Amino acid sequence: MANIGNLSRRNTALLWLLAAAIFIGGFIYFEQIALLYVVATLGIVLLLLVVAFSDLENVGRENMDSN
Repeated sequence: MANIGNLSRRNTALLWLLAAAIFIGGFIYFEQIALLYVVATLGIVLLLLVVAFSDLENVGRENMDSN
């Protein structure tokens, strides 16, 4: 369950982190700071939408009922 293909969750997270670092580093290297601001803003909006539409009411409910 924890494996995606042949990669563990930790290796998958490190791969995403490396990809994001290369992406951001590329924007800085090519002096595309305005595009970096736009991408960062869209990322924050996407994160806020995920949190807004997530079902946080039922998180951990099964652990509380068993006590």
